[in-house]
Order: sequence, then structure tokens, then C-alpha cells
Amino acid sequence: MTRPLDGITVVSLEHAIAAPFCTRQLADLGARVIKVERPGEGDFARAYDQRVHGLASHFVWVNRSKESLTLDLKQPAAMAVLRDLLAQADVLVQNLAPGATARMGLGRDALRNLNPRLVACDISGYGNDGPYRDRKAYDLLIQSEAGFLSVTGNGDQPAKSGNSIADIAAGMYAYSNILAALLQRGRTGQGSHIDVSMLEALAEWMGFPMYYAFEGAAPPARSGAAHATIYPYGPFATGEDGMVMLGLQNEREWKSFCAVVLRQPALADDARFSSNARRHENRKALEAVILGVFGRLTPAQVTALLDEAQIANARVNTMADVWAHPQLAARGRWREVGSPAGPIPALLPPGANDGYEYRMDGVPAVGQHTDAILRELGRSDADIASLRAASAI
Repeated sequence: MTRPLDGITVVSLEHAIAAPFCTRQLADLGARVIKVERPGEGDFARAYDQRVHGLASHFVWVNRSKESLTLDLKQPAAMAVLRDLLAQADVLVQNLAPGATARMGLGRDALRNLNPRLVACDISGYGNDGPYRDRKAYDLLIQSEAGFLSVTGNGDQPAKSGNSIADIAAGMYAYSNILAALLQRGRTGQGSHIDVSMLEALAEWMGFPMYYAFEGAAPPARSGAAHATIYPYGPFATGEDGMVMLGLQNEREWKSFCAVVLRQPALADDARFSSNARRHENRKALEAVILGVFGRLTPAQVTALLDEAQIANARVNTMADVWAHPQLAARGRWREVGSPAGPIPALLPPGANDGYEYRMDGVPAVGQHTDAILRELGRSDADIASLRAASAI
């Protein structure tokens, strides 16, 4: 089947997570993604850990279905290769330091002169201008700057996200902006420049707590894994040292929860708990009631009662549980892809489309496709040998 981005070539000057996550989504849709890496060590994310048969967990997650081209961009001969690639590419994605591509002679105007149809996307911590432009920006630092840490954790203790949420947010906005730019190019024939900021991406995701604290109002309190403003909504301990996650969304569910799960129908009309705002205000008292009931039951018994009452609930899964999740297996979401360490499992991208299948190719070794790409660009074997002798590739 034809994929949406078949025939689209993406060149990426990428490292770490944000840009690689963006370009992997493009590769999933059929784009050819040429990942430019440093000769020898490649993307520094390759060395984050060795958890996947000796490969880094971050790297295998965001770099399947790509081609690896090694270039030392400090050398003119390597820059000439990059310019040849960009002259015929559709998309450039980069998350180098702000201003780095301009210093390389690949600023906005230079790229437009080289290839007017090119869609160029910069991903940075704070954007290409403003007083924070040149500040170093890592995922945890952006979580802090965007206020994410102010609403996560428990009490006075903040907690970072367990995944790279700022990088993921920026990568997804880069991905959607690139898709929009390609649609626009189809109408105008012209490429465009995209400036994606990690701070702005995560700030958008902070919309609820920001508006909750509108005009100086108190922000949502840190509440661990529980919802900050809806109650009961979160994890609750059961007998046998178990835990269940549940969530109530409306008064109909509250009445059902009291009657079926707690076996205390009169509690629904208790003045302390008769609306979500009151339940939130008196959550300690209500928590004691809930835990008093749940503590006499096993996790399975609590879940059965919640299902009977049609109250949303979930298991508090570990990573091992997710690997073995029956719903992912039943929907056929796993595939096997190649890697320098052999076959590894990989999840299909979210969203099943009956018009095409996602591209699910292997994770590349450093420089695995360098010679083939150079030959496509017209370099002879002697040229390639010369580049390699000079450590330009």
C-alpha cells in the first residue's frame, strides 16, 4: 500500500530525543529519513544505556526506519555532501544549538536559495529569538521552566515525569507542523521555516493548571498519582497489599460508587461529599471511608465491584505488565524490527489506518548507509575512500 509520505525525503541533523522522535513519526508514514551522525560515535543518545541487547533504550525507541549517514560537518567536503542532500530533500529537521545551522551557512535565507521547496524545522529549548534563546535546555530543565514540576509530585516534593515529556511534546509539534507545511507546499509550491520551542510545546500542555490558577488563583496542589481537583480519582490501597486506580467523573457515578462499591448509599447525600467540590475539600475524610472498605477486599474483589458499578478503573501496571498487556497483544500492536543487535520488538504507532500500513524497518548502525547514500549523490568509490581517509565520513 502507498503510505502518506512515500517519496518524501527528510534530512535530520538530530540527537537525543525531540528531533529523532519527530523524524521517526515521519518515517512511520513512509518518509525516507536520512539521519546525519558524527563519524565514529554517532548520536550521543546511542550511549545513554545498554538495556536492549547492548543498545540504548532511548535510541532504539526513536530511531527505527532511518538511514544513518556519518558526516564530520566541520569539514568542507562533508558540508558539500550535506548541501547536495538538502538541494533535493523535502524536509530538514535539526535540534542543534540555536544559531548552529546559520553558522554552518545553512540559515533560513541560505536554505531557501538552495532549495525553495524545502521545509526546514528547528527544534530548540526556547526558540530562535528572545532572551532565553541561548540557554541550554534539557528535558528536565524545561519541565521546570514550564511549571510542570510545580504540579507534579506530592506535598513539597516535586517529581519529574517518568518519560521525556518536554522532548516528546516538542517532537510531536514539530511533526504536526511539518505535515501542515507539506500540505501548504502542495498548494503554494513553496517550502517554509518552522521554529518549535520545547518551552512553548510543554506550556501548551500545561493549559489546564494555568487556567486553574487564572489571575492569581491558587494552582492545583501536588497530589501524587491522584487527580488534583477531582475526587475520588487516583490510586487506592486494597487488602493483600494491592492497589487499584479508579476515577469518578460525575454525580451519577458517585451515587453508584456509594451504593454498589462502598455499600453505603446514604453516603451519596452526605453534605461533605454531595458535589465534586465538596469531595475535593473533604478528601481526607472520604479517603478514610474508602480505604476502610477497600482494606477488607482483594484487588480483584474491588475491581469486580467497580466494574459492576460501571466505575472506570485500571491496574497500576509495571513495565513488565505493559510488555505483556493483553489488550496490546489482542490488537496485534507488536512487530519485530531489525537492529545492530538483532531482532527486537516494537510497538506500531498509535492509530490503525485501513488505507496503509506503517513502515517498521530496522534501527541503523552508525554510518550503515553512508556509502550507499554517497553513491546516490554521484560520489565514486575513490571519492568515498578519500572522504573516509580524511575522517570526513
